Amino acid sequence: MIRVVLPHHLRNLAGVGKEITVAVEGPVTQRSVLDAVEAAYPQLRGTMRDHSTQERRALVRFFAAGEDLSNDAPDDPLPESVTDGKDAFMVVGAIAGG
Repeated sequence: MIRVVLPHHLRNLAGVGKEITVAVEGPVTQRSVLDAVEAAYPQLRGTMRDHSTQERRALVRFFAAGEDLSNDAPDDPLPESVTDGKDAFMVVGAIAGG
């Protein structure tokens, strides 16, 4: 099971607590984790990635094991600490303004 931490607005939309767990078949990548989250919580489809392109939304960032993974390729393996449950895959809503 992969631990996923969601930002407040996505927790409210999904009706869940701060952290959820999802099962991932095969390699643990950003794509496979987000696919599992969207399958378990369909109301989150399109909130973290664009519906058509599957690209990360501009104001969403991904972190794991103390690293910003937002610009990594979606099919790059996530750190082993995420796979073994030590660390969570974190979805963070960025703040924009001037």
